[in-house]
Amino acid sequence: MLLSLSQWLVAQYPELGFLRVFQYLTFRAVMSAMTALLIGLTFGPWVIRKLTELKIGQPVRAYGVETHLKKHGTPTMGGVLILIGIAIATLLWFDWSNRFVWVVMLVTFGFGAVGWVDDWRKVVHKNPEGMSSKEKFFWQSLIGLLAALYLAFSVSETTNLRVLELFIRWVQSGFSNDLPPKADLMLPFFKTVSYPLGVFGFIATTYFVIVGASNAVNFTDGLDGLAIMPVVLVGSALGIFAYIVGSSVYSKYLLFPYIPGAGELLIFCGALAGAGLAFLWFNAHPAHVFMGDVGALSLGGALGTIAVITRQEIVLGIMGGVFVAEVLSVMLQVAWFKYTKKTTGQGRRIFKMAPLHHHFEKSGWTETQVVIRFWIITMLLCLVGLASLKLR
Repeated sequence: MLLSLSQWLVAQYPELGFLRVFQYLTFRAVMSAMTALLIGLTFGPWVIRKLTELKIGQPVRAYGVETHLKKHGTPTMGGVLILIGIAIATLLWFDWSNRFVWVVMLVTFGFGAVGWVDDWRKVVHKNPEGMSSKEKFFWQSLIGLLAALYLAFSVSETTNLRVLELFIRWVQSGFSNDLPPKADLMLPFFKTVSYPLGVFGFIATTYFVIVGASNAVNFTDGLDGLAIMPVVLVGSALGIFAYIVGSSVYSKYLLFPYIPGAGELLIFCGALAGAGLAFLWFNAHPAHVFMGDVGALSLGGALGTIAVITRQEIVLGIMGGVFVAEVLSVMLQVAWFKYTKKTTGQGRRIFKMAPLHHHFEKSGWTETQVVIRFWIITMLLCLVGLASLKLR
């Protein structure tokens, strides 16, 4: 919005030429981060008071870690504070004609709506389980598939009209499975190695990345500050990738596919980083508010969508290694328990408790130790991911 306003003012009043600074993507990204940060810090106390007044407190599972019982009643659904900061900052600073940002916004707030319903049921019905797994998965799948279908044709085209034309041509051709090379699955650390996915492969991969990332962040959100800092780190790193693939100069130099318009995602990533850091101010141990599913599901979906647009799905798995480990720990725990119960009559566990962060708590690590060590691991993994920019 401010970009269009500045362009109009410069055209009408040439003496306001200094407003041309708004055309610089990096400037708007920094301002987006600062705007989201200030919004979060300013309205954070008010949001926490309102959540407390509405008695929207976090229910704690009785079979969980004993030290978490004292957290019962802590305001949850604080993810709305993150989403407010992201929405306002992004709308103020990004180019409204950019379709990629709108897609990421729709996915983010779509998953946020699913998380909001889940959190609300936990609070109203006093049920720690919230929305049923099948219902939650259905809505996540619907949003993920719609986004995947659009992105399958959007990554290789420059306008929505061209996307529609490509889709119609695909249907008329009898669902031909071809897509341009820039839609291939890229392998990091290799110059020209990529795997052609085709339309159906692209849709399946995109669906898996978006829905998987959303649930992975949700599983990670179990300790004070544990999920939000890795989200900020990974989101910021993805913003760098978006800036590069959206630049014809940098993408050519670094041997990345050039995706016009992808650079504008840096504005969203800046807003995500600013809003996330503001939330961490209140979520740091001992937390005054939890993000809830409304925050975790939406942020994970946002990371997955940005990774798909920038063609960095595998790099997301590397940088978000903590998220991957958390969700894998749950899958392995459940699968092994069911298998051993079926074969031996008694279910056994691989970990003392899943997700993984609870295993380390049960092993004697304090909550703060787990959180900070997971932050350090994420920082290192993000550096590995960023190294793939040049080591190719």
